[in-house]
Amino acid sequence: MSTAAAIVLLGGILAYALFGGADFGAGFWELMAGEGEGAERPRRVIEHSIGPVWEANHVWLIFIFVVLWTAFSEAYASIMLTLFVPLTLAALGVVLRGASFAFRKTVDTARERRLLGLAFALSSLLVPFFLGAVAGGVASGRVPAGGKAGDPVDSWLNPTSILGGVLAVAAVAYLAAVYLVWDARRLDDAEMAGYFRVRAIGAGIAVAVIGVVGVFVLRSDAPYLYDGLTSEALPLVVVSAVCGVGALALLLRDASHWARLLAVLAVAGVVAAWGVAQWPYVLPESLTFADAAAPSGTLTTLFIVIGLALVIVIPAFALLYVLDQKGLLPEEGVADIGDPSTPLRRTKESPS
Repeated sequence: MSTAAAIVLLGGILAYALFGGADFGAGFWELMAGEGEGAERPRRVIEHSIGPVWEANHVWLIFIFVVLWTAFSEAYASIMLTLFVPLTLAALGVVLRGASFAFRKTVDTARERRLLGLAFALSSLLVPFFLGAVAGGVASGRVPAGGKAGDPVDSWLNPTSILGGVLAVAAVAYLAAVYLVWDARRLDDAEMAGYFRVRAIGAGIAVAVIGVVGVFVLRSDAPYLYDGLTSEALPLVVVSAVCGVGALALLLRDASHWARLLAVLAVAGVVAAWGVAQWPYVLPESLTFADAAAPSGTLTTLFIVIGLALVIVIPAFALLYVLDQKGLLPEEGVADIGDPSTPLRRTKESPS
């Protein structure tokens, strides 16, 4: 049962990386858009793309924490006691990001909108960095077992954590740019599709470069993870690399539909490879999933609750995304006061 719980936990991390990560990546591109009139068009595409779903995607983050503290409470205690600094900063960033995104639709001056937009964009950059740093601290074995606190500084300010944070930012930026190419096409905006296509290619190359550099970082700083990535998890690493190269090739050919699928598989492959490489440890090399697992009665109850939740949540998520892709959802919030621009038109193309 501990193995099943670990798989469920990894599934939640995958879902949050692919859905919530794309939202953070969209905020990254809003930050990179700069200022001036030329920045408004990409920002409007970004807001149109994430507006209907940005709140829903954080369900997966809650899911991850619930599974971790219920199924592997000892590991949860150690992680929280050791990595409370980046986790707190990430939580504050999530709150700041959501508040900024919501409130900038109601303010009545351009200066306030710019300030809230900057807060949204910066928090979109910092949250994935801190979460990636947490993953790096865990994967490099800097979190002790036994529900004890490790070093609150070295646990997340170390080579593997920095690598994890930078890779997380680059990966979500890449994923978001690929998604935004498709969304711009749904809006019949060829210019913005080209704008985000160039950025998707650049971000994809950046992810590849960071991945190559990361090999040397992990070999010296996280040898257990490195050994796993070059043995049991190697097929997933290869699949991820092949899908990433394929997505870049399709983007260069302006074939955004299949590029989106390959980009998703590339990012999912990286996350899955991390999980397989770390197995059987939840805290390498001190605590296995089997040793950290809750009693069988607790795990059975957890699986029942998860099953019921998925029966309710998954169809609702599917309906939300289908309605969004078909352009059948109303625009979120109200129009900016004093903004003469008209709302973006939603098309009614079939979902991908």
